[in-house]
Amino acid sequence: MTAQEAAELIHDGYTVGFSGFTPAGAAKAIPRAIAERAKAEHAQGRPFKIGVITGASTGESLDGSLAEAEAVAWRTPYQSNATLRKSINAGKTHFFDMHLSLLQQWIRYGFLGKVHMAVVEAADVTPDGEITLTTSVGAANTFLLHADKILLEINSHHPTELYGFHDIFEPEDPPHRREIPLYATRQRCGEAVVRVDPSRIAGVVFTDEKDEVGEFKDADEVTSRIGRNVADFLAGEIRAGRIPSSFLPIQSGVGNIANAVLGAMGEHPEIPRFEMYSEVIQDSVIDLMEADNLHFASGTSLTVSPRVLDNIYNNLDFFRRRMVLRPQEITNNPEIVRRLGIISINTAIEVDIFGNVNSTHIMGSNMMNGIGGSGDFTRNAYISIFTCPSAAKGGKISPIVPLCSHLDHSEHSVQVVITEQGIADLRGKDPLERAREIVKHCSHPDYREELSGYIKDVIGGHTPQSLNRAFNMHQRFLETGSMKEG
Repeated sequence: MTAQEAAELIHDGYTVGFSGFTPAGAAKAIPRAIAERAKAEHAQGRPFKIGVITGASTGESLDGSLAEAEAVAWRTPYQSNATLRKSINAGKTHFFDMHLSLLQQWIRYGFLGKVHMAVVEAADVTPDGEITLTTSVGAANTFLLHADKILLEINSHHPTELYGFHDIFEPEDPPHRREIPLYATRQRCGEAVVRVDPSRIAGVVFTDEKDEVGEFKDADEVTSRIGRNVADFLAGEIRAGRIPSSFLPIQSGVGNIANAVLGAMGEHPEIPRFEMYSEVIQDSVIDLMEADNLHFASGTSLTVSPRVLDNIYNNLDFFRRRMVLRPQEITNNPEIVRRLGIISINTAIEVDIFGNVNSTHIMGSNMMNGIGGSGDFTRNAYISIFTCPSAAKGGKISPIVPLCSHLDHSEHSVQVVITEQGIADLRGKDPLERAREIVKHCSHPDYREELSGYIKDVIGGHTPQSLNRAFNMHQRFLETGSMKEG
């Protein structure tokens, strides 16, 4: 059927599970058609909004089109689209943030209500219902298995030879759940396809569209220095015997800082060839594979620029031996993260001097993207690292603050903070010691004096804090456009 015919099967009030973890593997044609239908319904004075669940963020054709059409009643678990973000912060779209590892079991438990339709991009489907996914898994397998009906986008841009790149495993629910049988990064525990009853497939739309993944920015001086500091810290941990000489698997967030960190690790002479057990496989990971600095990568999405994806598709045999894509409840599973000894490296919006991290909100109130999987890894990592620049917005903002304006990761989970200024190792330190460490090694010189003064002036209690001064820097920014004094 056409995408427009498929959209006619989606009704006002439906909850729809869409494929996609980042723009990789996201449905495109059917969401655009749903958006056009919503506009037509609204023009006739009729309501049309749906609940939207995905693996994580998606592309412009999904979150962007639906948000522009005002077709999203509620959204979870994560997003990164500017139009949707504006609607969320204006209170027009209900958004609830979730740890990504919880999403699939919440769907099975019924916590999110009935999923009426799964809209999933695939490379292939057989007559007996064996579905080969494309560049991500995310939560697509759970949508396919538990939604009332299924709409497939068979996207010929992605070769059917992707068969074998995926490892689909869905655990039993309590009280019948057993351990997930994964004991090494490159081990597989599931199947190459998602098997569904063909009678549940309501329609198939054929497309030929690229993933809507843009090019990543080259590392600049700040991100390069952050990357080198992370690599130096990890090399020091090897020398100290706190990380095995054979190293441990790495989890890294997505974005320009993450690319810079991975690039610096690949260049560091003391860091051996390593493996990744992460969510997102991005450009820098592919570079490391081709340079033979990376053994293997396990993720839930292949979020690479178009030129890099073309390279992968031209060398499928090479990459087939070096990567696997799994459901997000497996890649982000706390049991496996702790079992494998994952070193987690994630990006903060702001870090306070005691080691608490805000990774979701701007100035305490406006949602940026969401917590994603950072909490899944941080709370269970062998070593948890957060990175950020020491200054932002041309120096007008200090991401190092007396108290976070929103809390996502508490001091109990955050072990190391790294900026381009240096490294703060918080392990085994009390709150005052952590504060001194972060200000001395991670804060920007323009803000260091004020932060140091705050520590000296606020005395008393186990965690010395002034409730009437803690947000002075934030308040100053809201009033003047800069956190700087004077």
